[in-house]
Amino acid sequence: MSFAFAAALIAQAAGATAPAPPPNPCAAPVYQAFDFWVGDWDVYPNIKDPAKAPLIARSRIEKLYGGCAIRENWMPVQGAGGGSLNAPDPATGRWHQYWLDSTGGRVEFDGGPVAGAMVLTGFWPGVAGPGKDGLIRMSYTRIDADTVRQYGQISTDHGMTWTDNFDFIYRRAKPAS
Repeated sequence: MSFAFAAALIAQAAGATAPAPPPNPCAAPVYQAFDFWVGDWDVYPNIKDPAKAPLIARSRIEKLYGGCAIRENWMPVQGAGGGSLNAPDPATGRWHQYWLDSTGGRVEFDGGPVAGAMVLTGFWPGVAGPGKDGLIRMSYTRIDADTVRQYGQISTDHGMTWTDNFDFIYRRAKPAS
């Protein structure tokens, strides 16, 4: 039980007026920069003919802890599942993502809003195969209220050059009927 909650109960029992709750520190605009990604999504490869794109994953993105963090649960149709915990540093405005998957892969990404997208970059050991490490740069872009693009690039030369790695379209999942 928190001290503030206990104090409010004691004050209420004594007939006193309970003090106003403290303001939510995570209501600041920096905490809202990634809210466009929150929701339940069906994920498809971004290809020329979207009607032919197969479902590759479902993803649940939730805002948690009083708005202080965003959690992802990545549930692929095939392959390793995983998830991430995302939050900004309120002092710098930089966002941090900690990814962990069911193969034991762990990556820490860092970044923030850039030109209308959330851009996060992290060093991923073995991402290009055994002993082949690389930087992964991901850009999350809100297309509209029901569509987000996640575009990933890889660099195996410490960011000197980048090549396409993945390109996903998140479409808001339809409610179950």
